[in-house]
Amino acid sequence: QVQLVESGGGLVQAGGSLRLSCLASGRTFASRAMGWFRQAPGKEREIVAIINWNSITYYPDSVKGRFTISRDNAKNTAYLQMNSLKPEDTALYYCSVFKWFGTSWNDVDYWGQGTQVTVSS
Repeated sequence: QVQLVESGGGLVQAGGSLRLSCLASGRTFASRAMGWFRQAPGKEREIVAIINWNSITYYPDSVKGRFTISRDNAKNTAYLQMNSLKPEDTALYYCSVFKWFGTSWNDVDYWGQGTQVTVSS
């Protein structure tokens, strides 16, 4: 049974940093893209970052230059380093394993349960 478990969320002041981790179990995902989505109350789930098996990455403009995604295939883990956080980054952040390299929630094969990130002004 595949499980994705996120950790590292919390409350931080604007301008601060957080590092999210996503531990995958049940199978290895070294050949699959992994990524992060977020969803704020009343808003659609949106892509935050994706990293392919060959380390190619994608970020939307809203987080480019502030967020960095990485992965450690030996640990079956993905990370999201978030710097210069803003109140508008407040959301539930979901780890994901993709069917292929894409940016839509339709491209996702597996989801984590989410970890809350709250940025105070």
